[in-house]
Formats: sequence, C-alpha cells, structure tokens
Amino acid sequence: MSSINTNVSSLIAVNALNTNQANLQTSLQRLSTGYRINSGADDPAGLIAASSLTAAQTATTAAISNAQRADNIVGTADGALSEVGNLLVSLQSLVSNSANTAGLSQDEKNANQLQVDSILSTVNRISGAASFEGTKLLNGTFDYKTSGLANTTSAFTNVNINSAQVGSSTLGVTVKVVTSAQTGQLNFLGSSVGLANAATVSITGNTGSVQLSFASATKSSAIVASINQSTASTGVKAVLSTDSKSVKLLSSGYGSDQFVSVTSSNTGAFSTKNTSAATATTASGRNANLSVNGIAVTSSGLSFQVSSPNLDANFTLNSSANTTGASKTFGITGGGATFMLGAQVNTANQATLSFGTVDNSHLGQTLYNGKSYSLSDLGSGGAAAVNTGDTTLAQNIVTQSISDVANLRARLGAFQTNVVGSTINSLNVALENTASSLSAVQDTNFATETANMTRGQILTQAATSVLSQANQAPSSVLKLLG
Repeated sequence: MSSINTNVSSLIAVNALNTNQANLQTSLQRLSTGYRINSGADDPAGLIAASSLTAAQTATTAAISNAQRADNIVGTADGALSEVGNLLVSLQSLVSNSANTAGLSQDEKNANQLQVDSILSTVNRISGAASFEGTKLLNGTFDYKTSGLANTTSAFTNVNINSAQVGSSTLGVTVKVVTSAQTGQLNFLGSSVGLANAATVSITGNTGSVQLSFASATKSSAIVASINQSTASTGVKAVLSTDSKSVKLLSSGYGSDQFVSVTSSNTGAFSTKNTSAATATTASGRNANLSVNGIAVTSSGLSFQVSSPNLDANFTLNSSANTTGASKTFGITGGGATFMLGAQVNTANQATLSFGTVDNSHLGQTLYNGKSYSLSDLGSGGAAAVNTGDTTLAQNIVTQSISDVANLRARLGAFQTNVVGSTINSLNVALENTASSLSAVQDTNFATETANMTRGQILTQAATSVLSQANQAPSSVLKLLG
C-alpha cells in the first residue's frame, strides 16, 4: 500500500538506527573508561559485586599498610634493644674484671664503677628515647595494666604479660597451684653425739661440687655450717632440724632439673635417705603443675608460661605461694600495643603485644639471699656496685639482664616474622585475588568491545543509509498523480 502520512519503512529504520547508536555509544563509553560497568543500568548485579569487591580491596590495602607500620614499630624497638644488649655485654666484662680483687687497685675498681654508672645511665636514656612518631616504646607506655598484684600480697615474684585480649572489661586471671614445685632433697639422720666415725663427703648440686672432711663426733650444726659455706659454688644448702640432729640437704632451686647428690667415704657414719625414707645418694626436684583460667600449665621450677587465644604471659611463682591448692586471682585492665592487621575491624584481626619496660629498675630482677635486686643495684653505693658491692650478685643481675633483653628481642622478632610477616604475605595474596575478581566483574574486555564497536559503527552507517532511502520512498506517489 502506497501511503504518505505514515512511512512505516522510515519508522523501522529510525528504530534500528537509534538502537545501533545506543549500542555504539555503550561500546565507546566502555572503551574510553576501561570499565564494563559504568552505571547500574549496565549490570545491576555486577554493580553490587563490584562495589563489595572495591570495598574489600580498599580495606585489604589499608590492612597491609597497618601491618607494615607494625613491622616498622617493632623494628625500631628491636634496634634500641640491640644497643642495650651491647651495653650489657660490656657491663658483664666490667663485672668480671672487677671480681679480680687481688689484681686490681681500688682506683681501678672505682674507674670501672664510673663506666658502670655511665652504662646504666645510657640504658635508661635509650629506654626513654626509643620512640616511633613521638610515641615512646620502651618506657612502659605499652605495658599491660593490672590490678590485684600489689607487691605486699602478690603470689608472684615476676609477671610478664606478652599479649592479652582485654576488650572493654577487665580480663580476670586465676592461677591455681595443682601440685607444688619441690627442691631436690636428701636427709641425713644424725645424732646428738655427732658422727660415729670420720667421713669424707662429696656434695654436688647444679652449680658444682665440694668435698668436705668431717671428724668423728662432728655435730650436725657444724655439718650444716660447712655445707652452707659452699652453697654458692654447689647449689646445695643445708637446714638443721629443730632437735639439732637431722639435716636436710636441699637444692637451691625448684624443679626437675635441680638435684642434690651426696656420696660418702663412710656410709656407716654418714649416709642419706630420700623423702620416702629409702637410702639414696641422689634426689631431683619437681616442677609445679598449675592451671591458669582452667588451662593446665607445667612449669620449669617456679616459672611457667601460659599461651591461650586471649592470654600469653610468663609468671614466676613466689616460694611463699608454692603450696598445693593455693590460688591467686588478678586482673588485666588494659594497656599493651594493639595492631589491626586484617581487612575487617574485629578482635579476630587484632594483634596485641607488650614491649616491656627496659630500664635499670626492671631489667635483671634477681632473688639473692631472700632479697630482690635489679640492674639499678649496680650503681654507685648499690649492693652490687663493682667497687664496693657483691660482684657475684652483680654478675647474676647482669646475666639475668642480658637474658631479659634477649628474650624480649626474640619475642618481638617472632611477632615480626610469624605474625606481621605472615599477615603481610597473606594480605598480599588476598589483594591479588580480590583485584582479579574485581577486574573480571568490572573491567572492559577490549577484544570483545572493539568488535562490538566495529559492528555498531557498520550497523549505524547501514541504518542511516536505509533511513535515507526509506524517506525517499513516498515521493514515488507523485508518479501516480501524473
């Protein structure tokens, strides 16, 4: 049918042209932006997935940055601790040198003490100066805060909280002694008249041995005095019974690695028995068995460590609390350094750590003759001063200080490697996978889209040509009008 008012062919061509132009415009937009999804109309479900993946990618990138920052902070602390360790090694040399009393004049000892004082001052200065972006690292800023651990009532001589998940409320810690630690113990059943015959006795402990000769009729009190004069070199001490007859020979320390060994040239005059009253020449101690918040813990002597998801800490039990059934409860109220090492902000992705306080009053805490000492006691006028004090005590303190610093560095190093380093590696893999998934959903496939653009261009040109011809078709009606 020939018609002028309605050109159906033209309408079809216009519709095809509009469709082809829209498709071509979409291809040009995708090729120019590089994104397959530029609006919700492009792919509603894909837009939701892309938004979620973009958020995950951003969070993962921030988590990697956090972990790298944590690594830098811990590395800064380790560098300061390395220098403290070097100073303590020099201090050990000065203590050993000063112990050579017959070979040094008092002036030389005083000169050594000046160096000791200088080292102690430097240790304190490093402790106060080590910082990261203005935040002090080794002066107690990142120590955990506790309640219920007053020195006058504490069941512990030492508490080091390495990490704890405190949260918004106090973390309660209950330590119960299931079975107490014991020293190695041998018993000599003496008499009121002393030894029946002369005897030579060899006494050996963890730190050495000594040979003592006792004459016939030697009293038990004299035997105790002789043994205790060598306690520092043997690690064995003697205790006289209330009836002044029997003698307990005890290892100085607690634990299964502590022992007492006694051999006698005359077992008829001097022989020993164990705590079960059986004849014995050697006895070992026993480690304490404890529970911390219900978690079974085995100690090394009086020292023990608990590692659980919400608490990692080292304790040293006070000998006065070393009683089966005894318990102590205290609280961790806050503190520590908290690092967010995951893409999601929750406790599962938090890592907490204590840097400890590295100064003279906290390093080298040592029990010696029933009193507690620290590195500060090596200062001038102190009990362990190298020019006027006890050099044996000084060496014990310095040795413990070196161990304290080494253990702290090892713990920080383990955190860097096993927590931070592994986290960074894991997050980098997660970032790669997230970016790959996001690209698959959102990015333009240039090969496909180039083909679509070429097709759109051809179809647009064809539709334009057809539209031109369709618009010319009604003019043929004029031939019918003559």
